[in-house]
Amino acid sequence: MSYHEEDNSGKILLAALAGAGAGIIAGMLMAPDKGKATRDNLKNAATKYSGQLGEQLSKYGEQLDTQFKGYMEKLEDLGITGAGSGLKLKGSWDEAKGKLRQQYAQLTDDDLNYVEGQEDDLLGRLQQKLGKGKKEITKILNDL
Repeated sequence: MSYHEEDNSGKILLAALAGAGAGIIAGMLMAPDKGKATRDNLKNAATKYSGQLGEQLSKYGEQLDTQFKGYMEKLEDLGITGAGSGLKLKGSWDEAKGKLRQQYAQLTDDDLNYVEGQEDDLLGRLQQKLGKGKKEITKILNDL
């Protein structure tokens, strides 16, 4: 028997947006102010709520990324995906860069620029520069 946790965050977000839309329409129909004042008020409210919505979407994106990485690690640990299908850098990146430069002299600082969360960019640059596959590059980095 498998455990399935239902995620209702998308439904909640859709309901919140629908409610906000209905509120805006009702507010426009019953607004005591003149048209320009009402439009200015709506513009200010939209600016305020768009910032909040952007923050929420960013938060959900980060949570999704963390969950995905966790699932990939679990799959590797269970042996479902092959070792090296996920990048697990250990220790100092500066030390790892030094080792890579010793092994592969053609690598430049730009090739080895690593920003957390952008592992795919690093892997793509190394694949192109070294002419190796993604799994092979991942294994090289994980073995450092």
